[in-house]
Amino acid sequence: MPELPEVEVVRRGLERWVAHRAVAEVEVLHPRAVRRHLAGADDFAHRLKGHRVGVPSRRGKYLWLPLEDTDQSVLAHLGMSGQLLVQPHEAPDEKHLRIRVRFGDTLTSAAAAAGGTELRFVDQRTFGGLSLHDNTPDGLPDVIAHIARDPLDPLFDEEAFHQALRRKRTTIKRALLDQSLISGVGNIYADEALWRARVHYERPTAGFTRPHTAELLGHVRDVMNEALAVGGTSFDSLYVNVNGESGYFDRSLDAYGREGLPCKRCATPMRRRPWMNRSSYFCPKCQRAPRLLS
Repeated sequence: MPELPEVEVVRRGLERWVAHRAVAEVEVLHPRAVRRHLAGADDFAHRLKGHRVGVPSRRGKYLWLPLEDTDQSVLAHLGMSGQLLVQPHEAPDEKHLRIRVRFGDTLTSAAAAAGGTELRFVDQRTFGGLSLHDNTPDGLPDVIAHIARDPLDPLFDEEAFHQALRRKRTTIKRALLDQSLISGVGNIYADEALWRARVHYERPTAGFTRPHTAELLGHVRDVMNEALAVGGTSFDSLYVNVNGESGYFDRSLDAYGREGLPCKRCATPMRRRPWMNRSSYFCPKCQRAPRLLS
């Protein structure tokens, strides 16, 4: 699933091509794409029509389009294969096109440059979708009000995160993937940051000192910023930016997906272990397992 860098790449594209444009028409082509909008497809389309899209926002892996003249936002669930694409009107429909949003103005320079473009939600597996929600006073869709700030957020509180780690009494990878503690980190970037920090994924959080927490957060930020710079991580054609282009951070991965390949630090073969219906990739020499696991 897309993690923070991939979602931020999409958000930036939407900010360039969609922000401040007025919705002229919404066409829902598959009801599952709006299943989280409980009032249904017709209501979703009707309530968006005529409103102007604000600056797209993100918290962690969550992306939404605020409506400028309301206290509501369109929350985008990308799921496993959801894509938000900006396409010319005349472009052929994608095979798995689920929602089409047409705009009725070109008042901004970005919109003028976009010309006759529309926003399309494409989703092969139909796990994702769009839904309309009321905003909290902080401007978040109310259904994600519980999501913690992400490590690239200027208001992210490192001390509060450290104290939460100590109280949680879990293992470090579980903590990194807990969106109520820190948002935006998924399986790929957790493995990458832990490899850089030389920390085993099952290390207990209760033993983390402030310097250890600060060092790990530094690695989380570094790997995410590096991924952002090259458009995120794409292993197939399902994750793309708004222009349909894939990211290529997969070429720079140090841990994830490298089972059996030599560790880039010590040349020890990397290992993969099943973990919470996923996999964890690590170096058995650089990332020593806790004693109870040894």
